[in-house]
Amino acid sequence: MAEEVIRVGLIGAGGNVRNRHIPGFQRIDGLEIVGVANRTLESSRTVADQFNISQVYSGWQELLEDESINAVCIGTWPYMHRAMTLAALEKGKHVLTEARMAATAQDARDMLAASHAHPELVCQLTPTSTTYKIDNLIKRLVNDGSVGEVLSVEMQALQNRFADFGGELHWRHDWRMSGYNTLNIGASYESMMRWLGRGNRVMAMSKIHVPYRSDENGQMVSVSIPDHVNILYELANGAQVHMRMSATTGLSTGNQTWIYGTEGTIHIDQQQNVFAGRRGDDQLTEVRNPADGQAHYRVEEQFTNAIRGTEQVDMVPFETGVHYMEWTEAVIRSSQTGQAVYLPL
Repeated sequence: MAEEVIRVGLIGAGGNVRNRHIPGFQRIDGLEIVGVANRTLESSRTVADQFNISQVYSGWQELLEDESINAVCIGTWPYMHRAMTLAALEKGKHVLTEARMAATAQDARDMLAASHAHPELVCQLTPTSTTYKIDNLIKRLVNDGSVGEVLSVEMQALQNRFADFGGELHWRHDWRMSGYNTLNIGASYESMMRWLGRGNRVMAMSKIHVPYRSDENGQMVSVSIPDHVNILYELANGAQVHMRMSATTGLSTGNQTWIYGTEGTIHIDQQQNVFAGRRGDDQLTEVRNPADGQAHYRVEEQFTNAIRGTEQVDMVPFETGVHYMEWTEAVIRSSQTGQAVYLPL
């Protein structure tokens, strides 16, 4: 496959596809973006003209019928990811799917099963987390015994905004488009899995502070996804993780994480600076994080290398997506029922 040109078709061309995937693909030698199928033919032509893409299609099914395309980048909303992924694999095309993985955990499991049925094809998800630059450092501090045994974790992702009453309806507010995905809880859990492993029991409470928003026609419609959630979940060693996520916290302190262990503490501040201290210290000290030790966003490159057989997908395989989708769904199930939900679902 190394000598063959990889010909990519874009299904959906929203902000992340235009800002991340297209530039990323265009930097790769021996890869060509040959076509795009966006929501309308007109919007497809706009994207094609902007990025010098030769072919537009009237719909995603037409794009998949093009036998010259051997890989697709799916950039639609989560509710379409399952159908498009399964169809693309049946047409013999490698798949890079935008996060979030799917609308439901079952959709994600179906996608994983389909990928297993086509082991000759590469399947990859766009990472949802934004912690690349500290991932290696945090994993080292946890794994080298700097904190001892992890006892508890406090994590918050609070958007610095007041409740937007009467604001515009975004697809992330709409169950029909987003599924069980809520705020950025999946992205935060994806990072936590890398640092600390998976959760096995989840309890949550959630709230919709802004119950109505204005749709594209100016009509007020009900919001079906929480904008404020508190989550408590358990790690394999019994440590408890408390996560606070909100889009209605004006003048908040933003994002930060504390990892408490038997022998030490790690703190990650709003700018992703890392501080650590051990038993006997008087205070935390900033930990150096040299650039040459940091991970970086390189999804398009890894996807291409995996197709060529020179690299394995670890950012992010479908298996990881299934885990964060099951955890995300467990959060909503718990908040709806008031009961603990055990993983895997």
